[in-house]
Amino acid sequence: MSALQTSSSDVPTLLVKIFGKDRPGITAGLFDTLAAFSVDVVDIEQVVTRGRMVLCALVTEPPTGMEGELRSTVHSWAESMKMQAEIISGIGDNRPRGLGRSLVTVLGHPLTAEATAAVAAKITKAGGNIDRIFRLAKYPVTAVEFAVSGVETEPLRTALVTDAAALGVDVAVVDAGLYRRAQRLVVMDVDSTLIQDEVIELFAAHAGCEAEVAEVTASAMRGELDFEQSLHARVALLAGLDASVVDKVRTEVRLTPGARTLIRTLKRLGYQVGVVSGGFTQVTDDLQERLGLDFAQANTLEIVDGRLTGRVTGEIVDRAGKARLLRRFAAEAGVPLSQTVAIGDGANDLDMLNAAGLGVAFNAKPVVREAAHTAVNVPFLDTVLYLLGITREEVEAAETHDEH
Repeated sequence: MSALQTSSSDVPTLLVKIFGKDRPGITAGLFDTLAAFSVDVVDIEQVVTRGRMVLCALVTEPPTGMEGELRSTVHSWAESMKMQAEIISGIGDNRPRGLGRSLVTVLGHPLTAEATAAVAAKITKAGGNIDRIFRLAKYPVTAVEFAVSGVETEPLRTALVTDAAALGVDVAVVDAGLYRRAQRLVVMDVDSTLIQDEVIELFAAHAGCEAEVAEVTASAMRGELDFEQSLHARVALLAGLDASVVDKVRTEVRLTPGARTLIRTLKRLGYQVGVVSGGFTQVTDDLQERLGLDFAQANTLEIVDGRLTGRVTGEIVDRAGKARLLRRFAAEAGVPLSQTVAIGDGANDLDMLNAAGLGVAFNAKPVVREAAHTAVNVPFLDTVLYLLGITREEVEAAETHDEH
């Protein structure tokens, strides 16, 4: 029976640290060396940064009288590999991690030392301990993930997200439970989120009333006007437009940088993806087909005798409606709300962002940034992937798979 099977936390252990230039065979070589001394592995940690390796192995103490030989042999092996070794005696395993497990994702463009120091200090002040740090991506932004224990997710989120913008970084804090990487649902707003445009303004440009519509839109997005009233007022200005304008608007729609990558990667990894929009089905239906979306819902412009009537038909998709649709999509997808992600930029997205397990304000208005779980303030929609713990390598692997 091994020492681990018979032991408790007071069993003598050795921490073996190897550091130097990384090359193939170092890890195998160390454990091959240790195997001669009948030790059991308690823990392993390995990090490689810019070609320099740090390998830590926590092992049980060898049989009586063999520790000196183990130390000598490991040091000799390390020297032969042009590495350095350090061996520290101790008792037991790593100390237990504190209650509360969170993953803190920090995005910077660039990520400065000052911002990193501030984030780390805030984690400590909130009562958390940083257990691991891992880089998720180096472009188009630098994204790093902190594994934190010792503090519950909600108070940690409050402590970190509040001043993130002032530090020049975006910060997301999520529970580190197993569901984080489980199959789930991502639902996005369309105008100024999935696409760069406000669709009603594209229609308005063809009707010669773009400035009027844009001003009403801006007021509604700031939360200064009731969305449904503003929608009816703007759509009324489109009365009489020839229905052929729909095809023209579809060609004018510009996807946000990273939108295709975001959706393609999510779909490849088993997520379901949907959109909800205060815009119009005449555009969202086309986006659903082009991008392979699982769900899409928006308002519908009424067309009679080949012309827009200036009215919409059916149930209005407003602020409350978006949250209602998120719940409906989640139910249809068989995904609990805790495993949903909502992305939006305007005040009419707030109910949806707050209802989701993770609400992401994407280049949003101040009122939205302050109320959402987290904010992304870079112009690349695929950076949302890093908030989900998806690495740049996984993104590129998904793209390579699709190419083949």
